Amino acid sequence: MAEIYNTIIIGSGPAGLTAALYAARAELKPLVIAGVPWGGQLMLTSDVENYPGFPQSIQGAELMQNMRTQAERFGAKIIDENVATVDFLKSPFTIKTGEAEYQGKTVIIATGADAKWLDLPNEQRLRGHGVSACATCDGFFFKEKDVVVIGGGDAAMEEANFLTKFAKHVTVVNRSNDFKASKIMLARAQNNAKISFVLNSVITDVLGQDSVTGVRIKHNDDGKEEDLVVQGYFAAIGHVPATKIFAESGVKVDDKGYIEPQKFTMTNVEGVFVAGDVHDHRYRQAVTAASEGCKAALDVEKYLAHQES
Repeated sequence: MAEIYNTIIIGSGPAGLTAALYAARAELKPLVIAGVPWGGQLMLTSDVENYPGFPQSIQGAELMQNMRTQAERFGAKIIDENVATVDFLKSPFTIKTGEAEYQGKTVIIATGADAKWLDLPNEQRLRGHGVSACATCDGFFFKEKDVVVIGGGDAAMEEANFLTKFAKHVTVVNRSNDFKASKIMLARAQNNAKISFVLNSVITDVLGQDSVTGVRIKHNDDGKEEDLVVQGYFAAIGHVPATKIFAESGVKVDDKGYIEPQKFTMTNVEGVFVAGDVHDHRYRQAVTAASEGCKAALDVEKYLAHQES
């Protein structure tokens, strides 16, 4: 008979690996289906300076490797496979990958969310070298530099305003003359002397060999292109929660596709829990994701103890 795990954790970012650490220390012997590639968005981040305990900063990939090693030290089993389908309609829950089938008494969903990108020729190549989707994470590295923010919604205005704490100047590029941002957020950006706007225009490429040196802008009204010299490029056009594989699972999501916890970290499906950016579209920080992984594992421990009593 196939092994039935106490808990299966889907995802291996800060939320998933912290959940694995706490579950392993609780003797739950968790299985982590890490995904390929594993480690989440931090694997593509260079210096992480705002994670507690690392005063001299740490590379994102190194931080994730440390988390993985720590979870494995206490007995977490981690497999580098992608989840293909899930069945949460009956217990034990069944999760299938391209390699095998696994069953668990509980599941922690920690699949995270991905930033939306423009899919420009050099955008992904320069990620971590001037290209970012998180001003809170990386703004500090752009002191007295010129940066560009792409987007016209509240997120773009918030990113632009935040970046003025560090950057010399911020240029917001919006594809139309209209903004999706709320009036108060837009006014705050428009009244900031360090922010200027390029409207009805799109960015067609990110320039630079080893780091960002500029962006190429195409103006929609006349089709002309110009190069803008900047050292930072921030995409602020939204995030996409990694919830596609749960579409038919019965797990409730909000109108943006994020999973909604119902009781603490448990979803509307009893025995299925959630942690990290797959439900949190407000904070999106490694430390908040880790804290939610901790909470989910503690909730799983209490849930299983109650089931067995």
